[in-house]
Amino acid sequence: MRGRLKQPTGRYGGKTAEERQAERRHRFLTAALQLFGGSPGYRCTTVAALSEAAGLSTRQFYEEFRTLEDVLAALHLQVNDDAEAAALAALAECVDLPLEEGATAVFRAYAANLATDPCRIRISFVEVIGISPRLEQQRLERRSGWIELICAQAAAWAERGEAAHRDYRLAATGFIGSVNGLLHDWQAGYVDATLDEVVEELVRQLLGILRPVGWRSGPQT
Repeated sequence: MRGRLKQPTGRYGGKTAEERQAERRHRFLTAALQLFGGSPGYRCTTVAALSEAAGLSTRQFYEEFRTLEDVLAALHLQVNDDAEAAALAALAECVDLPLEEGATAVFRAYAANLATDPCRIRISFVEVIGISPRLEQQRLERRSGWIELICAQAAAWAERGEAAHRDYRLAATGFIGSVNGLLHDWQAGYVDATLDEVVEELVRQLLGILRPVGWRSGPQT
């Protein structure tokens, strides 16, 4: 059960109850992105402050969510879903491109989506850490999804003779940590580089994983 209070029914202002509920939820999540991902951060945000930022009441908050943690969980999923959609869309457009070109396009789309707002990077990589076992499980499950995506694409590149045939799960896990760390440090100002330079470095790291020393292009026996 998402909220505690009974939802209104019928039309009001030309909108159905479901439309009004979706609009309120959107406003809470939009405000939470700025408060949780910026200042003051999730741990210092109150229900009252979030409701004020959203232009809604605390009563309306409890019609949509039980706790602020529920908001953070929903926001974390939304940010990840958006980034995944951007990466998959780029992958679909460059499926026939050579590995390096395709990987560059996918990482550029992924990084550009997160970098549209620094708050998105903090929500993805910082604010959800150490909150609760529930959010830690959610974070690891989403991380696992990214690992599966990398492994699947690595296998596809290997079948095309562009990468080595091997189990990429361990390497993909380490690479995801590198992606998260580099994008976070870049957003925080600890990395003096453009976003394109960050993407180029990530692609170089990925190529090093996919094409280890001694690897030869073409069908492998």
